[in-house]
Amino acid sequence: MRVPPGGGEATVLADQIDGMPLRFTNGVDVDQVTGQVYFTHSSMNYDRSEHEMVTKKGDSTGRLMMYDPRTSDIIMLQPRMTYPNGVSLSTDRTHLVVASTGPCKLLRHWIRGVDAGKSEPFADLPGYPDNVRPDRKGGYWVALHREKNELPFGRDSHLLAVRVGADGKIVEQMRGSKKVRPTEIMERDDGKLYLG
Repeated sequence: MRVPPGGGEATVLADQIDGMPLRFTNGVDVDQVTGQVYFTHSSMNYDRSEHEMVTKKGDSTGRLMMYDPRTSDIIMLQPRMTYPNGVSLSTDRTHLVVASTGPCKLLRHWIRGVDAGKSEPFADLPGYPDNVRPDRKGGYWVALHREKNELPFGRDSHLLAVRVGADGKIVEQMRGSKKVRPTEIMERDDGKLYLG
């Protein structure tokens, strides 16, 4: 959906592809040059209320999509993904970084250049990623819902987020209370970090 800059009623841009409803759309990023909207569809089998089943069952019916505002077409960039969640366009606009929640990974999907259309592993993560947002250094902040082998007892803190460099290596970790389960972390121009 698109909300006008001044607010008001949202316009539905896409709610189905090939006659199939988009029941579990998730991450979104917009190319500020072309207006193209990149988004994930986490599962064709489960809806948002059943999100834990996507991980438990290893569901790989997720997809990476692109909505073209000039033509209103939806293009499937990558089918058969395992729980695609957050998505972020790289600062040079050559690729997308996609959070794969169940496998605790980031994937890189090339949209320009000689590798356009190809996906590859980008980073292994110590927890279950949600949204991915650019940092101010050419890398990414990744919100972690929880750690891979997190126990309900023991330490009172856990990983909230990690910063991943442009090379796919973790360069910073943020810890906090286990009561906090962030879905997003965003770095502003002044260097402040905001968590949702």
